[in-house]
Amino acid sequence: MAKFWNALTRRKTDDVNEGESQLARVLNLFDLTALGVGSTLGLGVYVLAGQVAYNIAGPAVTISFLIAAVASAFAGICYAEFAARVPKAGSAYVYSYVTIGEFVAFTIGWNLILEYVIGTASVARGLSGYFDALIDNNMSKALNGSMHINVDFLGDYPDFLSFGMVLLLAGILAFGAKESSFLNNIFTCVNLVTICIVLVAGSMNADSDNWRIPQDKVPEGFGTGGFMPFGIAGVMAGAAKCFFGFVGFDCIATTGEEAINPKRNIPLSIVISLIIIFLAYFGVSTVLTMMLPYYLQDRDAPFPAAFDAVGWITIKWIVTIGAVFALCTSLLGAMFPLPRILYAMGNDGILFKRLSKVHPYTKTPLVATIVSGIFASIMAMLFNLDQLVDMMSIGTLLAYTIVAICVLVLRYQDEDMTKLVSVKAPNVFRQFFNGNSYREPNSMTSGITKIGIVVFAIVCLVWCSLQKVFDLDSTGGIVSLSLLGVVLILIGIVIGMQPVSTVELTFKVPLVPFVPCLSVFANLYLMFQLDLNTWIRFLIWIVIGYVIYFCYGLRNSTQISRNRNHAEVAANALQQQRDNNYHGQHENRAFEPDFKAENGFKSPPPYEYSEKL
Repeated sequence: MAKFWNALTRRKTDDVNEGESQLARVLNLFDLTALGVGSTLGLGVYVLAGQVAYNIAGPAVTISFLIAAVASAFAGICYAEFAARVPKAGSAYVYSYVTIGEFVAFTIGWNLILEYVIGTASVARGLSGYFDALIDNNMSKALNGSMHINVDFLGDYPDFLSFGMVLLLAGILAFGAKESSFLNNIFTCVNLVTICIVLVAGSMNADSDNWRIPQDKVPEGFGTGGFMPFGIAGVMAGAAKCFFGFVGFDCIATTGEEAINPKRNIPLSIVISLIIIFLAYFGVSTVLTMMLPYYLQDRDAPFPAAFDAVGWITIKWIVTIGAVFALCTSLLGAMFPLPRILYAMGNDGILFKRLSKVHPYTKTPLVATIVSGIFASIMAMLFNLDQLVDMMSIGTLLAYTIVAICVLVLRYQDEDMTKLVSVKAPNVFRQFFNGNSYREPNSMTSGITKIGIVVFAIVCLVWCSLQKVFDLDSTGGIVSLSLLGVVLILIGIVIGMQPVSTVELTFKVPLVPFVPCLSVFANLYLMFQLDLNTWIRFLIWIVIGYVIYFCYGLRNSTQISRNRNHAEVAANALQQQRDNNYHGQHENRAFEPDFKAENGFKSPPPYEYSEKL
């Protein structure tokens, strides 16, 4: 049992015999920032703003985007610190492998595969729908009439356009990281220009009265009018939906082995891209709700409908064409990380090792790119957009949670495992508030932190469960949730009182432990907003992954050989030290008679010893 547990918790180390990465380091700060912006600023900015404003938050969608941006920023800066610590391909998968263990790392990697597959398929399906709308839905009508699918969990018809677009994109990505990044940079620039046109043209047609519509002029079922027609509940529900509009920036962290100066450029590009994304969402949602009353927004294509309503037909077509380029950018950004995750897991042996093969000419993981392209294209062809979006969030939120936990574990990690301190109960209780005045982490403070993190996560789960059970307006709900909130704050204080690791990094999460703790809480809260069917599909996916891991990955993990190599090197070093000590002692003994003779020492003959004795 102990051996099995050690296998599940073995942590990734660099092999002493491991060479330099085969991937080409070609991505600079601009490439990485454009990748993060391009992968995120797609369906969200062109669909989400109008959709949330229509019947969820109203004009207060701007506040929803602000709240979602803050929650995303917590996760983003946690990713940035880990990118500074572990500049390897694989994102949260590698981070958790280095800090927590192999089993958790596989779980995260498997969830990231799900996230990026669904992200690619959903954007492809959305882009196909956009093309279909431009030709008066003739494509969907023809396919639905001739090839209708009567299966509940599949789409209404096979979308061959989505299938072909994903395969074409996979071919572009397989050609090379720099080439695909160059194409992404062009599309992202077009996307940003389109958004600027929307902001300028929308501002010229903005009317602030659309934020102050009286209740008697609001149609039934659209709230009470004004800036916040659906109340605080609508703003928070909108924030939960808007959060998914920020999903995608973490693809930057998967480029650790292809980025130039990753320890500096990856954290910086994550922060810059999040700022650009928030400003775009905030600005677009502002002008959109000022141009047109929130209850008149088009949920599927808000921009063309808004400019059509004000009679700016030329701007409508400019924005429509720009949106097509933007969705192409989002498609590229959504799929770019997927083969890198497969490459990292295949390279570690916990997925099939052929996935780690790098083509000598393109310097890309060719097999992983082809497999991911085929998988995502089939998903895009068979499932509709709503079914894909329902599954997109859960793996992302779980990955964000693990990364935040890893930040806490590493920040309070005991670097010198040989230092042992007393762990008697009085000493431990005194250490809760650093009564022992330790300046550096040790085995006891590190243990207190890890236990505190586990307890914090459990209390968060209880809080989220009670929030689903109790009515927030009831006395029982207010009292129970308030008490648990106080417990969470106390746990955060106890963690914060422990000594922090002094390892120097190019970027560190500020206000630790409170920022990572808030990230954990926010992510778990949003996970509890997902419906039961999403959880069931997620558990099925997890079961499939665990079958692969326990049947293949557990026995074929390259960490087994890495640990063996480390043990051999340590044994050889110890033997070399012993040999040096042995030879040193013999050299000293051989040198001793010469030293005595040169300095006038005369040893008495043996019989003089016997006489004196």
